[in-house]
Amino acid sequence: MTDKPDFNQLMQKAKEMQDQMKDIQSKIASITVTGEAGGGLVKVIMNGAHNAERVEISPTLMDDDEEMLEDLVAAAINDASQKIEKTTKDEMMKIAKDMKLPEGFDGGEGGTGAIE
Repeated sequence: MTDKPDFNQLMQKAKEMQDQMKDIQSKIASITVTGEAGGGLVKVIMNGAHNAERVEISPTLMDDDEEMLEDLVAAAINDASQKIEKTTKDEMMKIAKDMKLPEGFDGGEGGTGAIE
């Protein structure tokens, strides 16, 4: 007796996975994070689509060195972007565990973990 996978079950599982991916993409797009630099003197609010929604700069920095301010803004953007990436990866790992995917399909070293 051979253990052939049931094609209908495989298709149903693929549909469930597709639905879960759509849900997680929507959830990630709706999150916002705040990236900070300079001890919170510069903040960038970014959504899950990596779009900056707002930039806050402490008035105390307005008279400081322009180059330093530019560096702090860039650092805050990078901080926010890294937070989005971590959140995305964490959510993808949750889905992989919920789906009980075979070993090697967990978004680890071999995968990008990115949502297209």
